[in-house]
Amino acid sequence: MKRKSLIFLITLALIGCGTSNNGEIKVEDPYLWLEEVEGKKALEWVESQNKLTKERYSNNPRFNETYSYLLEDYNSVDRIPYPSIRGEYIYNFWRDKNNIRGLWRRASIDSYKSENPKWETILDIDLLAEAENKNWVWRGSDCLAPDFTKCLISLSNGGKDASVVREFDITTKSFVEGGFISPEAKQNSSWLNENQLLIATDFGQGTMNESGYARQVRVWTRGEELQNAKLLFEGNYEDIFSFPFSEIRPDGNYYGVLEGPTFFTKVLHIYHNNELIKLDLPLKMDIYGTYKNLLIISIAQEWLGFPVGSLLAVEIEDALKGDIVSNSIKMLFMPSETSFLRNVSIGSDQILVNVLDNIKGKIIHFEKIGKTWFESNIKGFDEDMLSVAGSDNWSNRSFLESESFTQPTGLYFSENSKEYKKIKSLPQKFDPTKYEVEQFFSESKDGTKIPYFQISRKDMIANSKNPTLLYGYGGFEISLTPSYLSAFTTKWIDDGGVYVIANIRGGGEYGPKWHQSALKANRQRAYDDFISVAEELIEREVTSPRNLGIRGGSNGGLLVGAVFTQRPDLFNAVICAVPLLDMYRYDKLLAGASWVDEYGDPDNEDEWEYIQKYSPYQNVFSNQDYPEVYFYTSTKDDRVHPGHARKMAKKMLDQGHEVIYYENVEGGHSAASNYEQSAFMSSLQLEYLIDKLKN
Repeated sequence: MKRKSLIFLITLALIGCGTSNNGEIKVEDPYLWLEEVEGKKALEWVESQNKLTKERYSNNPRFNETYSYLLEDYNSVDRIPYPSIRGEYIYNFWRDKNNIRGLWRRASIDSYKSENPKWETILDIDLLAEAENKNWVWRGSDCLAPDFTKCLISLSNGGKDASVVREFDITTKSFVEGGFISPEAKQNSSWLNENQLLIATDFGQGTMNESGYARQVRVWTRGEELQNAKLLFEGNYEDIFSFPFSEIRPDGNYYGVLEGPTFFTKVLHIYHNNELIKLDLPLKMDIYGTYKNLLIISIAQEWLGFPVGSLLAVEIEDALKGDIVSNSIKMLFMPSETSFLRNVSIGSDQILVNVLDNIKGKIIHFEKIGKTWFESNIKGFDEDMLSVAGSDNWSNRSFLESESFTQPTGLYFSENSKEYKKIKSLPQKFDPTKYEVEQFFSESKDGTKIPYFQISRKDMIANSKNPTLLYGYGGFEISLTPSYLSAFTTKWIDDGGVYVIANIRGGGEYGPKWHQSALKANRQRAYDDFISVAEELIEREVTSPRNLGIRGGSNGGLLVGAVFTQRPDLFNAVICAVPLLDMYRYDKLLAGASWVDEYGDPDNEDEWEYIQKYSPYQNVFSNQDYPEVYFYTSTKDDRVHPGHARKMAKKMLDQGHEVIYYENVEGGHSAASNYEQSAFMSSLQLEYLIDKLKN
């Protein structure tokens, strides 16, 4: 999305704070000037806070030691170069200390499987950034099948979600002169053929929706001006998105538009016989692609007798005719009390279904021969978290990734997805026998059992004194699953800390219902779940309020913001990263309007009634005692507005509370655009945690 103009921000401010003649809620806000992202006064305040934070934490030998340790790990070449299969090559994007912005490169499949692949550099982002005087951040590539020589490259200036799209030729290793070039916007594009694209971008006034995403999908033909591209579809201003849909496969091609009326509903339109046909599918669904003239979808609502969480194969011909019947649908997967769908990868003749079973991953293999379906479990990975690391629409090659908290990640390859051979693995970065990994269940306020993982040194003593960091997210059906411990986490644990991951409602660990149970009016359940884990850690004498800290980012930043304002007595440290905090204005800032389906509409009096009860910005008071919160964000975050963190920090300071604030000028929603920035931001967090929980 383009950054809103100052005039637009002022207009929104007047709407939010002025007297209403139409029943709109009135909420005063003296800190709106901090929403002016590049405003002089706002940036001066940011710089003053950054200076205080750096002076407090970065000017000591321990910080420098931590920074060097983390940067060395981030830059280490002992990492798995994750694969993208395209034809007979494996493509990979790689960053290290010599390639800060990164290399886009490739190796033959045989070479990639060897211990020392022979990499061929396709595009050097550092050289490109220097030549064009831009802080380019790689945002990915889309190459036209089946020869994969024509590609659309996405580049972000400074790490924003908004990017430019430029056509690139693999053969010449250069951008195509006079080729497809789309200027910076939050945009999506897909190939139709070598001379046409489907593109959804900013075509000018009135072509972006309320959330800052494209309303229109157009057919763009080589050689014509972008503004003259033929309109294929136009969504409503209130819709969340309108994306191109393009499936180019050996068994057939399908094109169209994926419309998002709300964040969690989708409508698929397929272009057929020179018209766009709306398919009669359930609104709450996810689409994984096509396979042998079947549409592979999962459903988050009951439909034609199939339960929530099912994976279905629907005949596309029936859907185009408006003649879908349940007995023509193949149910590939049905959830159980503990087993839920995580993801789906489709090859030329196979479907790999990634399932979470008690928050452990496994893979089911499906193949359709004639009219008969064959199903089998991929075995040999029972103890680890298993997921698909790469697959290919044009072959049956696939890569699986296996890991656990204490076992390093292994990468396995198969030509046919039946027999896998380990080809790469992370080196063992620590002695796994030093650590204890346990899963516990707390009881939330309404009696629901909430799983959480606890990782500590084996010699940890339950004496109520262990510095403990509790992490959570709890939103948008995103699952927190076991993964090999990071350098940040192992440093924390090795120095005597305990690390805890809470699998609270709002996430996807137990399927769509686990997510849906914490939507809108039920959002407080996620916060109650998180509080219940904190309380049990104290009750089990793992830690105490003096030694307990919490950490979360984005929606997780809202989580920890809500929890520390509700139960400040439970915590002594709060890391609140790139957060949503002002839930009265969240839908008026950047992509916020797209999340109304998750949180509710603050302009609706009934929905504001429950939102205002947990909105952190509206629930921080001068007569309350709070832990010294560490807020951090990025000036270039164009997804969650940095104004959330800025305003909350300033408000708390003016109320007389102590807070710590840091804002990276680059990085987008990740708050870091390279490993050096990541190491610096992580080092600040560790110093803060030591300061608050160990000293």
